[in-house]
Amino acid sequence: MANPLEYIKWQWAEGTATALAVNRGRAHRLLLVPALFDEGNKLRRFSVEVMRRLDAAGVDCWLPDLPGCGESLAPLAAQTPSTWRAAMTAAAEQFAATHVLAIRGGALVAPALPGWALAPVKGASVLRQMLRARVLAAREAGREESSEALLAEGMASGLELAGYALGSEFITEFQNLEMINSSDFEVVEQARLGGPGLWLRAEPGEDPAQADALAALIGERLAA
Repeated sequence: MANPLEYIKWQWAEGTATALAVNRGRAHRLLLVPALFDEGNKLRRFSVEVMRRLDAAGVDCWLPDLPGCGESLAPLAAQTPSTWRAAMTAAAEQFAATHVLAIRGGALVAPALPGWALAPVKGASVLRQMLRARVLAAREAGREESSEALLAEGMASGLELAGYALGSEFITEFQNLEMINSSDFEVVEQARLGGPGLWLRAEPGEDPAQADALAALIGERLAA
């Protein structure tokens, strides 16, 4: 079978964006909200493999870029978690998505649809990890920085963390952000996939067994 996945363009309030999609016009239509920042890079292959398996199970899927990330031309420094959620909501509406799969920090900006959150994480936890990485990198370079001072700087004037230029509004909103609590949103703990999270690896990787497990869980729920 030819590769059914293709890159498509879609529109939202601030311009044109890109998504990886498989669309055969089926009833079940799943929007994947990617993991954030470096975790998004590490889980990209995993996300695509889940899409392939769901396609085989009769589910159409879309994996959009967050504004300012991936192939998006929108300036990252101008984004906030609210603009990310608005973009994901626009994508869900444009693709007529019936369900959502939010991966890790993606659950923080997912649209209000029934679906699943894989190993969701709080904004404060994501920010803490990025601050810690910057402090360690500074120490190796012979500079002393502290997470507390960096956070204050970021809230006041923005900050570059792990290569991502984040604006002050983003950091201020993100540090208190949590997943929306909804009975229509099922949390899938990483242990259910049978192995450690791929975001813990030093480099991007894949695990076919984990992709099988997640796709099977979603397929079973949709078929029920």
